[in-house]
Amino acid sequence: MDTQYYVHESSYIDEPCEIGNGTKIWHFCHIMQKCKIGQNCNIGQNVVISPHVIIGNNVKIQNNVSLYTGVVCEDDVFLGPSCVFTNVINPRSHISRRNEYKKTLVKKGASIGANATIICGHVIGKYAFIGAGAVVTKDVPDYALVVGNPARIAGWICSCGNRIIFNDKVGQCKVCKKEYVKQEESVMER
Repeated sequence: MDTQYYVHESSYIDEPCEIGNGTKIWHFCHIMQKCKIGQNCNIGQNVVISPHVIIGNNVKIQNNVSLYTGVVCEDDVFLGPSCVFTNVINPRSHISRRNEYKKTLVKKGASIGANATIICGHVIGKYAFIGAGAVVTKDVPDYALVVGNPARIAGWICSCGNRIIFNDKVGQCKVCKKEYVKQEESVMER
């Protein structure tokens, strides 16, 4: 079978796994068996993708990221350099917790900044933006900009990546002009 993706010679691919057409896997990566990687992804150097991880289409994973069993990234997700995912709440080296892995879902278009930590068992909403170094300890709403430790909502962000400026409950991106509506702690495109 002719492969339609690129793998640098220093990387390891454990079979079986699925890798979509147009995906590029760079230096020193380890792609483990039974994971699924979509089309046109770019996987930077020194990335580990564990068994049963699911990566959508057009996902960009920067250097030094480990995606552990339980992580699901939908289409168009950006994972910044050295961001961290966990998959167990209370790890101990002398106790096997493989039956306790928690699912972490990163929805379509979300971005996670460099060195951010995502505690397992949470949902990162679509087009949410996790600031560099943030520590996510709960679900993040769609379009939320979160920063800090623990991460807290610092504003709202457009699908194009720019801030949404709200005038009461209606907001607009000053760059692409998309309009949004805010209801309590949630935002949706108008």
